[in-house]
Amino acid sequence: MIEPIEDDFDSVVSNAAQPLRKNKRKQTQRNEGLTEQWVNHTLHDLGYFKNETLIVEPKKSEKPQIQKLLSNATKKLGGIGAGFPDYIIRDTRQENIVVVIECKADITKHISENLDHFQDYAVDGARLYADYLSKELDVLYIGVSGQTEKGLRISHYIKLHGKKEHKEILRGCGLQDFPTYVEQLKNQRFRVDYSTLLEYIGGLNKQLHGKRIPEKQRAILFSGILLGLEDDTFRETHKGHANSADLMDTLITRVSKKLNDANSNYKHKFASLKDEFATIQHSPALIRDGYFKELVQEIEERVHSFIKYNEYHDIISRCYIEFLKYANDDGSLGIVLTPSHITELFCELARVSKDSVVLDNCCGTGGFLVAAMGKMISAAQGDRKKIEHIQKSQLVGVEYQPHIFNLAVSNMIIHGDGKSNIFHEDCFKSTELVKSFKPTIALLNPPFNDGSGIDELEFVEQALSCLEPNGIAIAIVPMSCAMYERGAGLELKRRLLEKHSLEASMSLPTQLFNDKGVNTCALAFRAYLPHDPKRKTWFGYWRDDGFIKSKRKREDSADQWSAIREKWIDSFHNRTCETGFSLLQSVGAKDEWLCEAYLETDYSTITKEDFERDVKRFVLYRLILEIQGNSTDEASNGEA
Repeated sequence: MIEPIEDDFDSVVSNAAQPLRKNKRKQTQRNEGLTEQWVNHTLHDLGYFKNETLIVEPKKSEKPQIQKLLSNATKKLGGIGAGFPDYIIRDTRQENIVVVIECKADITKHISENLDHFQDYAVDGARLYADYLSKELDVLYIGVSGQTEKGLRISHYIKLHGKKEHKEILRGCGLQDFPTYVEQLKNQRFRVDYSTLLEYIGGLNKQLHGKRIPEKQRAILFSGILLGLEDDTFRETHKGHANSADLMDTLITRVSKKLNDANSNYKHKFASLKDEFATIQHSPALIRDGYFKELVQEIEERVHSFIKYNEYHDIISRCYIEFLKYANDDGSLGIVLTPSHITELFCELARVSKDSVVLDNCCGTGGFLVAAMGKMISAAQGDRKKIEHIQKSQLVGVEYQPHIFNLAVSNMIIHGDGKSNIFHEDCFKSTELVKSFKPTIALLNPPFNDGSGIDELEFVEQALSCLEPNGIAIAIVPMSCAMYERGAGLELKRRLLEKHSLEASMSLPTQLFNDKGVNTCALAFRAYLPHDPKRKTWFGYWRDDGFIKSKRKREDSADQWSAIREKWIDSFHNRTCETGFSLLQSVGAKDEWLCEAYLETDYSTITKEDFERDVKRFVLYRLILEIQGNSTDEASNGEA
């Protein structure tokens, strides 16, 4: 492992400005070494040499796998034997990823037009090494060129194993710490693998539909197999079973044991889940012709491995939505999936930490709790005792609908929560039970009321009643809830402000829930701190998250979400005001709790083209209304 260079960096940089000597070849070599020294110092400052699991190797690698993969790279460089980049960085805990850096002294030799001058250009050379390494690994490769700190040019790219594409990332950024690179690699891998996973789930759904497995049973079957694969004995032995019937019996046995071990204090809560898994045994279509054996093996290879690599992403919920594809409208069966980027965002807004106790009183399949668990465990930094306490006592969910409750339990166990506190209860009758956990944060997306059920703000009120004083609740509700001006809705708003303060309201993207047709906002309340109308509430206009709808899903196809997310978080916590984006406003129960009611238009951003387009739209709109009016008049005259 390379040791950090201890030379004085200022003197190293100042030497870079010295005139070239006559021996240009030696000077180029020395200056390229200077670029490498700058990289070395920067890696040192970023903590690469303080992490015991990180290995930084210059111009070589002791890892046999990397030696093998790079054994032919030098042929493209016109040399003999193995070729290596200037730096190879790897983590003993992340064996499937590697970071490589290639340096050049001359900034004009940073990147060629066709990226095929491997020996002479920094990015070209790094790209060549990435092509060889990506045969088995995910690679983040970096080209660094230049001689002075201000004159350096740095480019980052990703090449994933099994993919042809090279993707540029972190444009305009300098070298980053290793966790940032790991996050970038995982995000890119997640996006690619997630798309592939959804394609597989779609195909599986069609298969099970063809075998006449009901929609709800498909989800239970799927989660049951994933639960079985969490059991070491089942995972290691399932391929050796003689037939599907025997394997099915083993699955039921191992899943029952897993549920019994999950939480001895609440075994009776899991009875219905065990019963639902047991019904799977009596489906001839599954055990006929060895289909179930093949299904288990497929799910292990295609889904279980994905979950292990992409921890704390709510896969169960997403797959459940896909399984409901043939059941008319998935909302009619009682679930509206909160997108994972929103569940993770709410954890940041609420400042979820390793000491938080997080509640979702209408948890659905557990999306908010999965996101919070990931955030809390990451903050625990490997402290096993703390992680166990997080899983045992710091995550609380309540779900009323039996089949969704069963999926929530499965979801939490699959994601490592072996002591899940998910209760099959009516949240309005379980306040004292939930309060015993002393929750400090509530994150929720309550069932959307169609006019015949419980108002969304009642769920918010109930969640707040369970929190410790000064706790925070953030809820997604239809915009109509924030606009109540009379009747029961106004009374709900009054009750909320009498006991709790409205800290913030954010208008969310219009297609956040795809085809649901419901415009939503996020309301943030501070528990047991009566609302002071003199203290202004922060309002954010968060209508554009950068996601674009394609086919049946919304995707961050232009890589905008990361920057948007950081802006949203920063503006929320700092209560910043920006024309056309955010503001501070004093409000009471009778006022609208929406940014649109008070937002000023930023006219400086309007162009002549914008004006002409909108005028044309308005004229067309008036013309359509006029035509419709004439048609109505003619029809009326005809009837007369």
